[in-house]
Amino acid sequence: MDSEHDQGRPGVPRRTFLRIAGVSAAGAVAAACGPENPPAPVASTVPDATSSAPPTSRLPTGPPNWDDLRSQLTGGLLRPGTEGYDTARHGFNQLFDGNNPVAVATASTTEDVQACVRAAAGRVTIAARSGGHSYAGYSVPQGGLVIDVAALNKVDVQGGKAVIGAGAKLKDVYAALAKAGRALPAGSCPTVGIAGLTLGGGIGVLARKYGLTCDHLSSARVVTADGQALTASAGSEPDLFWALRGGGGGNFGVVTEFTFDTDPAPEELTVFSLRFPAGSGAGVLAAWQQWIAAMPPELWANLVLSGGTPVQCRVGGCYVGGAAGLSTLLNNLTTNAGVRPTQRVVKTLDYLGAMKYFEGSSNRQSFVASSRIITTPVDAAKIVAVADGRSGMDLLIDGLGGAVAGPAKNATAFWHRDALASVQVYAPATAKTRTKVAQTVGDVVAGLAAAGAGGGYVNYIDPALPDWKTAYYGDNAKRLQDVAKKYDPQNVFRFGQSVVV
Repeated sequence: MDSEHDQGRPGVPRRTFLRIAGVSAAGAVAAACGPENPPAPVASTVPDATSSAPPTSRLPTGPPNWDDLRSQLTGGLLRPGTEGYDTARHGFNQLFDGNNPVAVATASTTEDVQACVRAAAGRVTIAARSGGHSYAGYSVPQGGLVIDVAALNKVDVQGGKAVIGAGAKLKDVYAALAKAGRALPAGSCPTVGIAGLTLGGGIGVLARKYGLTCDHLSSARVVTADGQALTASAGSEPDLFWALRGGGGGNFGVVTEFTFDTDPAPEELTVFSLRFPAGSGAGVLAAWQQWIAAMPPELWANLVLSGGTPVQCRVGGCYVGGAAGLSTLLNNLTTNAGVRPTQRVVKTLDYLGAMKYFEGSSNRQSFVASSRIITTPVDAAKIVAVADGRSGMDLLIDGLGGAVAGPAKNATAFWHRDALASVQVYAPATAKTRTKVAQTVGDVVAGLAAAGAGGGYVNYIDPALPDWKTAYYGDNAKRLQDVAKKYDPQNVFRFGQSVVV
């Protein structure tokens, strides 16, 4: 969300399956870790707008009038000390359970979001929360207002279009799509919200065949910093529409509804898992990099290096087609790697079955994470070396290319169109070990860069990532800043790594 995936079977912890197949977990969303048929207009207490002239008045000062805001909401408003607050303030990553927002608002309508923005803009930090999977805890700001959009969870699939509320979770999105015989490439963790996932790009197990989640977005309903509700599409607010496709959750406004173009659901998907002998990681990774680049887009695969001595190596993935077609492709990998897997699992499923296979557990977790991007093949031995001796840490290397590389690098805000793979660094941590683990993750991230893996993926957002704006957005950063200044000139949607800080 973002996302990462868990190659999951019931009862297998999400991060355990991350080690076999990694898709994207949604990041922080101030877009309530996409859609189609322009969504029906949403009634608004503020007139809709076809263009967004920046507000010229100064932002108000002083604390929000919480009682007044509560009276305007169809949902609830929880303050510290009230029943339910201690549960409502928690996101997915338990490391941020100490964050205490000043209020958590439940938004059930676009008008609720507008009321929240009008009440809080300029007074306190505002963060929208869909699935709450922000790796840096940005969706639960200390002393800020959380706009929880979980109740905006509509999933309406009609023909080739899917209109999806910003609070919808992937498990519900997939169920509705499958029932209609349609598909949307997305992440795998069942509790990741569609919003953060889409806004950061949306890497998933079908990305090489069908592209990123954001590539299927046709319009989005957005509440901007001045409280207006706009529809962003290719023909309406095109700059904002461009930015929403990969520009990262938390920026530009609060998205309340997405419309996506969907594809016919594939009749069969074959999932697989190969476990290789300990110590064979460098040879397998070297072969995997050449192999994934040469594979047809129907095949998606990742390679997971689990730290320790020696480093463990797994390859998992998904093939759009039957087991017979996949078998030859897997044999090609093992032959080139020069090592036979100690375990090989291949299973053909329908669309919904395959998405559930990658689900894993939705239990909350406690971890430090970061990312890098592989654009051209890197020195496999150096990559394996950074995981050597680091027990508990995983490097999840997700194959890209295929349909992801179709659009130009500046066609959407997602910059890494030419990437061979993304690398997620994931390490469990507790409150006591957090500082030490964060330092270790930083060392690994630096080691990956030294080995040739630069850049980063915004849905694996990391406050400590060097030169993060360029790492996430590349040459698209300047245009993103321009869009942010146009729609949020006073930096209402600010956080530690907002486009304009």
